Amino acid sequence: MEAVTAREKGRALIASNKKARHDYTILKTYEAGIVLVGTEVKSLRAGRASLVDAFAQERDGEIMLYGLHIAEYGFGTWTNHAPRRTRKLLLHRVEIARILEKLRDGGLTLVPLSMYFENGWAKVELALARGKKSYDKRQSLAERDANREIARELGRHLKGQRRRQRTS
Repeated sequence: MEAVTAREKGRALIASNKKARHDYTILKTYEAGIVLVGTEVKSLRAGRASLVDAFAQERDGEIMLYGLHIAEYGFGTWTNHAPRRTRKLLLHRVEIARILEKLRDGGLTLVPLSMYFENGWAKVELALARGKKSYDKRQSLAERDANREIARELGRHLKGQRRRQRTS
């Protein structure tokens, strides 16, 4: 009888880069696999990763992820990984070609938005993004606040209607 290991189902978030959505205008997103060593996977399963200073660039026709911090595995031995090593991203050749074509046009960058496990595989959500100016950031903050206020008033309005329906 051979042992069958059950693979995880669904999506489990490891880390997200909230600041990226504030600092950049997201144009297009891509899902990429990531090449990891054993102790990195164990550390990721414990949720010990940070995308704060991470970015992706082309190197020798491949896309590499720089600055991703995966903390050393606590129970690792001399085989432990370097926390900020450069990691290769796994994308189809056609996707790489499209991304590189857009990056060469200028003004765009590749930013990781989130890192997660999907059906047991570690994935990175990459975004083709353009940097925002400070006035763009203020404008998006004001827009978000206005939308929140509209939603709040709409909720109050609907709540008032429900009360009137119950009393009549």
